[in-house]
Amino acid sequence: MTYRSILRSIATVLCTTSLLAASHAQPYPSRPIRIVVGYTAGGGADTTARVYAEKLQTILNTPVIVENKPGAFEQLAAQTVLSAPPDGHTLWLGTAGALTIGPGVRSDIPYDILKSFTHIAKVGEVEAVLSVKNALPVNSLADFISYAKANPNKLFYGSAGVGSGGHLLTEYIMNVTDIKLTHVPFKGDVEVVRELAAGTIDFGVPISAQAVPFVNDRRIKAIAVTGTQRLKTLPNVPTAGDGVEALKSVGIYSIYGLLGPAGMPTSTTQTLSDALNKAAQMPEVIQRLETANVKATTSTPAGLQEYLGTEVAKWRELGKKLRINFN
Repeated sequence: MTYRSILRSIATVLCTTSLLAASHAQPYPSRPIRIVVGYTAGGGADTTARVYAEKLQTILNTPVIVENKPGAFEQLAAQTVLSAPPDGHTLWLGTAGALTIGPGVRSDIPYDILKSFTHIAKVGEVEAVLSVKNALPVNSLADFISYAKANPNKLFYGSAGVGSGGHLLTEYIMNVTDIKLTHVPFKGDVEVVRELAAGTIDFGVPISAQAVPFVNDRRIKAIAVTGTQRLKTLPNVPTAGDGVEALKSVGIYSIYGLLGPAGMPTSTTQTLSDALNKAAQMPEVIQRLETANVKATTSTPAGLQEYLGTEVAKWRELGKKLRINFN
């Protein structure tokens, strides 16, 4: 090999290396972003994802697509993201059912929520409404507990299925207040509020987005709300803790958090977190989410991870006490 050919070979290698480095160092995002949601279109999670997707599209200057993959307690959505490259272009908007409650109380969750994903930001909070059918002779949470104690196992409560937030919260209320209700699982909170309005079940804790319209139309009665503050949409309804001292530990009902596959670059994670926080503070986003009974929130990636760790530990402890059978 001549000296000139050696130089030519070295130049070719350097050029190829530079091109490869440039391809790996493409600015994020380099193609459309996909946000996967584990629920059908039109629900609270879907609405939240679409509100943020619209703003992210402008902030990040790239198309942002919401893809619905309902089923299996959000596990279809989670698995989609777990199998995606950790480049920040496939994300999961999860709810507390799959992010904290499920990992805390179920043994069949095929992922470790604290290790299998990259945590980006907590983008919303959702409360639930402790509701009863109109014919039930109670007007407060304290009334309901007294009535339930006098009628053990005679009252029926509905939830969005075994292991759902409504199921577990009601089991927790039963455990703390020493009442006994009979569980009737449905496919979602929409059915719970409809059955409450029809009078076929006595109690339920549907999310506020589903419950508030029925309460305002006087088709069901609201006796309390979750969280530490009254809802703007139901200002006359006290929190569970205000109604019953033993239930002051009932905190936020559910959250919406954005996650990606484990191993995402720190710079990509921070870019997404900053964009979400910017969107969450926009008056239009706040208003649109309030209309859907969702509170826009901001957080850091570390803040979301810490929150999930605390909540999973809490639900794991509760799961041991409640001894709920998921079979």
